[in-house]
Amino acid sequence: MPKPCYLQININGQHIFLVNEKIISRYCGRVKKMLNHEDRRKNLEIRINDFPGGSRGFELVSMFCYNKGKITITVANVPLLYCCAIYLGMNEDLFTNNLLQQTETFVKGIYYWKWNDILASLMSCELLYTYADCYGILDKIICALLSKIAQNSDANLFSSSSSSSSSYSSPDSNSAKRFSSSTKTTPEKVNSTLQSKAWWFDDLTSLHPKIIEKLFQCVGAYKTDNNNLVLTRFLLHYLKTATQTRAVNCRNSNEYAALAETAVYGVILVGKKIFSCRGLFWVLRIVSGFGLSRDCRTELEKMIGGMLEQATLDDLLVSGHEKGVYYDVDLVIRLVRLFVDINGSDGVSMQKMKRVGRLVDKYLREISPDHNLKISKFLRVAECLPDSARDCFDGVYRAIDIYLESHPTITFEERSRLCRCLNYSKLSFEASKDIAKSPRIPPRIAMQALISHQTKIPTSDIGTKSPRMNHSQVVLYNEANTGSLKEKTQNQERMQRRVVEVEMNGQVSKFVSHKMLLNPARSRALLRFC
Repeated sequence: MPKPCYLQININGQHIFLVNEKIISRYCGRVKKMLNHEDRRKNLEIRINDFPGGSRGFELVSMFCYNKGKITITVANVPLLYCCAIYLGMNEDLFTNNLLQQTETFVKGIYYWKWNDILASLMSCELLYTYADCYGILDKIICALLSKIAQNSDANLFSSSSSSSSSYSSPDSNSAKRFSSSTKTTPEKVNSTLQSKAWWFDDLTSLHPKIIEKLFQCVGAYKTDNNNLVLTRFLLHYLKTATQTRAVNCRNSNEYAALAETAVYGVILVGKKIFSCRGLFWVLRIVSGFGLSRDCRTELEKMIGGMLEQATLDDLLVSGHEKGVYYDVDLVIRLVRLFVDINGSDGVSMQKMKRVGRLVDKYLREISPDHNLKISKFLRVAECLPDSARDCFDGVYRAIDIYLESHPTITFEERSRLCRCLNYSKLSFEASKDIAKSPRIPPRIAMQALISHQTKIPTSDIGTKSPRMNHSQVVLYNEANTGSLKEKTQNQERMQRRVVEVEMNGQVSKFVSHKMLLNPARSRALLRFC
């Protein structure tokens, strides 16, 4: 009796199997061909790299071979066995009813599988995605999945549904649950829809993003081709779930990028017909962490910018990605600039502009306490709107005051620079008083605010009104004073306190016009001794 000839098979450089050469080569055409090669025949060792499923896959193949061509095939292992059979050439040329034939026979009944069986089979494709996709088994399982969804849904999943009504029922229930897609979508409405109307959404969140991506390719709704509202809603639910379960991190976020773009293009298609401004911000929050392409993100931001007058402060408070800054200030700047570009200067748009102006002022007050917020970025937010967008600049001043209070170490020059975004003529009398009294505001700024506002300050009865003066007629600094910078600053502060005292008595207009204009000598003395 001849001794059995054993063969060493190295799988992926990780595991070595010692098998009977005759038994393995009887079923595996690829192994038989490698053994016929002279060099391989001498060493009796075969190295196979990139084997489907690694050692687990070859272990199942060995079991099939040693069990005389028999193995238990299940919904969970059929993708792996199918790929191994094709990879090793286990076809009818070597053995009748070989492994490939058996797996193909099993897969023919895929449309009769239960819903959970299809999901289990799809999940098993994750570790051998490349082979499952290349050999076609993944397409077959996905088609069975889509067929099961279509059988238990009144709506046609494969057609555009941006303007039609849809209803869904689970495989185990015949009750139809309808919703109309013609209403505005808010986070609350979207969440309600996802939970009660689409029975299959939650089940598919357990699948790998590559498999979901393949699903969208199969139905022709991938990236810019996505015109399906139902699938778009599913993608938003899928991405949101991935974020909440922390399945996404800095290392694998790029795996979700294509899905995020597909969702955005689906949202762009239906646009304002389905999604409100708040709904679009909700979409932006979901997809912003997945590395969208610049073009895709720009299109979404254009949609939001075009209807920014509908936004609220909570909508603008998007978490920032810049190190140290809590809110995404750059996003708000881009949105406001897009809004200004889209909306012209006509009467209707001007009303929208003023609503956005009030919104930006609220946003400034919200972000001002951030210690990492730079003055340059504060000014970019304040100045991204035209001057006509604000009837009053009190909101901007309140934001400046909060910023100065939260950043006590900034220099005198930086304080003056921060105040450049103020329009003194559009400050209320109360705001002007507050500026004059505030120790955080540079004296020169305080004087400019009061002088610009003098015509609105209530005055006491004066015999004759003095002519209106120009800003250039007021001497704010005693240029002849050659004292030190410290003395000048002290003089300015004393002058500021004196102006407040006079203003509180309702005499600012009288003081400015009669004392400073009609008596220049008195004006110079005031600067020295007040």
